Amino acid sequence: MSVDHTRAPLLEALTDYRRKGRLSFTPPGHKQARGADPAVRQVLGDAVFLGDLLASGGLDDRLTRGQVLENAERLMADAVHAEHTFFTTCGSSLSVKAAMLSVAGPHEKLLVGRDAHKSVVSGLIISGIEPVWVEPRWDARRHLAHPPSAEEYEAAFRAHPDAKGALITSPTPYGACADLRSVAEVCHRRSVPLIVDEAWGAHLPFHPDLPSWAMDAGADICVTSIHKMGSGLEQGSVFHVQGDLVPPQLLKNRADLLGTTSPSVLIFAGLDGWRRQMALRGREIMGGTLALAAEVRAAIEEIDGLHVSDRADFCGPGLADDFDPLPGVIDVTGLGITGFQAADWLREERRLDAHLTDHRRIGAQITHGDDRETTGELLAALKDLARAAPDLPPAPRVDVPPPSELRLEQAMLPRDAFFGPAEDVPVDEAAGRIAAEMVTPYPPGIPAVLPGERLNEPVLRYLRTGLAAGMHLPDPGDPELETVRVVAGDAQ
Repeated sequence: MSVDHTRAPLLEALTDYRRKGRLSFTPPGHKQARGADPAVRQVLGDAVFLGDLLASGGLDDRLTRGQVLENAERLMADAVHAEHTFFTTCGSSLSVKAAMLSVAGPHEKLLVGRDAHKSVVSGLIISGIEPVWVEPRWDARRHLAHPPSAEEYEAAFRAHPDAKGALITSPTPYGACADLRSVAEVCHRRSVPLIVDEAWGAHLPFHPDLPSWAMDAGADICVTSIHKMGSGLEQGSVFHVQGDLVPPQLLKNRADLLGTTSPSVLIFAGLDGWRRQMALRGREIMGGTLALAAEVRAAIEEIDGLHVSDRADFCGPGLADDFDPLPGVIDVTGLGITGFQAADWLREERRLDAHLTDHRRIGAQITHGDDRETTGELLAALKDLARAAPDLPPAPRVDVPPPSELRLEQAMLPRDAFFGPAEDVPVDEAAGRIAAEMVTPYPPGIPAVLPGERLNEPVLRYLRTGLAAGMHLPDPGDPELETVRVVAGDAQ
């Protein structure tokens, strides 16, 4: 297929489907909106239903002879300098699992940064892979974890020469980035692949002032959420592959184990449209976004009590290697409140939703979808928050342990602990026991406790005080954390 980025194969096929007025006796059962509830149609609009059809036997023929999806994937690979690209409608939570399963199998070792997303931990549970945890670079003063260094991966490989590969998260949800080229070199000296969870980096290939992205840095597999920083619909994700360490067909087969057989054409079309948008105008679009973000960041810094994290906060010896300014991470401790309080006040009082929230920060993500009108509302709301903060209740204390106490011993494989015999014990009796569940402050979704880790009192106290202060813990069996699920019979 010749490379013509003015084309959008999925969108064109969808237009052709409508133009020909095809009559479907296949799923979906709403039959192009005709059977949908009128109240639902009024809220969603008929365009949603009109674009909701079978990918094969609908958008393409039953043998997919039009290669509609394949052509769109080839164009995406070309746009971001990958050799092969695969679309998924199950988010990067699926993509990263497929990548892991392509590199290691049950009881094989994979080096993983301990700042990984909970979807990576889910991949460990499903696969039975043995994680070799690589320590992030902890900023104890700001209570932040930055991606591990290449030196940490080098040391981990020396200690575990039988590891099948490595996985690193970059950028983090906070915008901290690793030196991916150096980490890739560490892996390739051993002829093993590097997986990069770049879910937050869909925009990185399209402007030189942004951090280097995984394919350009030499990674073998890269996972990207187009819906996070791009124009894709929620759940729209792609995974890219290059080099000869991971066969593309193997990666596709592993993804097929996990993915749906009924993918959403709507999500596919959003991925296709994003690629065309950025291939044709990406540098211009991202240049404008970066300029706008710089203005907003400077204006936030002028608000008493607020500090927007910058390169000087994130980068330096023992910290991150690079920095993406678009997540807009704002420290609110100068207002005497928590990030949880700030996010709740902004939503309730100013109808504004912040992204990541923790005990001292909120995220005000700036994308190409913003303009001076939306950012003006953000700045006005933040000024109002600063004025309102003295009248808010005293900030609940979140007892954040130092890095040495925050890291737990991996006493069992995550899979064995998760699927083995378990029992619920009172939280006051859980220290010293082996966790049988994940406990994850969300967002950003980095587990504080993994199945197979031995619990300690400082981490349990952090989670309990965090919960009381407004932390969201979506995954433990007891959402109030009065009890914790632990491995049965492991009492010390």
